[in-house]
Amino acid sequence: MSLFSPFFIDFLNKEIVNITVLSFYVSLSAVFFAALIGIPLGTLLGLRDFRGKQVTITLINTLMGLPPVVVGLVLYLLLSRSGFFGPLQLLYTPYAMILAQFVMAIPIITGLSYSAISVIPQKLVDHAISLGTNKKQLVWIIIKEAKVGILAAIVAAFGGAISEVGAIMLVGGNIRYLTRALTTAIVLYTSTGEFDMAISLGIILLSTSFIINLFLTQLQTRYKPNAKKGFKLPRFSD
Repeated sequence: MSLFSPFFIDFLNKEIVNITVLSFYVSLSAVFFAALIGIPLGTLLGLRDFRGKQVTITLINTLMGLPPVVVGLVLYLLLSRSGFFGPLQLLYTPYAMILAQFVMAIPIITGLSYSAISVIPQKLVDHAISLGTNKKQLVWIIIKEAKVGILAAIVAAFGGAISEVGAIMLVGGNIRYLTRALTTAIVLYTSTGEFDMAISLGIILLSTSFIINLFLTQLQTRYKPNAKKGFKLPRFSD
């Protein structure tokens, strides 16, 4: 027990509480706003054909693997005093950190939502139309059918956001009690040899991320079609 007692003491540390609350505030806010844009955009890509669609999808897939430090560098230049958004004075604030994670989460949610929408069987669409479904109802039916994949997109986006280091360190500055997140604090305390604090933060990051992802996974399992929930339209045509 004595071996782990420093960790339990650290969990009650004011600074650790502040770091943990800020981390989840930033990540959940970024994913929430990214979902508001990414899900409709992914749905639009999945339902509409237009010139340049393949190029757009390729661009989104490319942005899904965009290095966080590149995002941080671009935002730093835009938010700095001499940058285009310099007058807003967002640099080294939690809002800049939310913006960085928001930029990285949008292509993930958009790309995975598109993938979920695009595999909806044509039979489902034809069946809904034959029943007199209007355009808005049809879109809602398709989104409900793809909700498991959309939830997976949100899970993936949150996992990437909460574990991100480079971008939020560049635009946030890792300022104590203001912009210090779990990941940036772990890097700092490890580099200064304060391993007790670093390990405590690591345990908090892993455990809380696991709980949130477990909740989202349970939602996926709950809404996943199976034999006990009645008729299921075939996914593949003969």
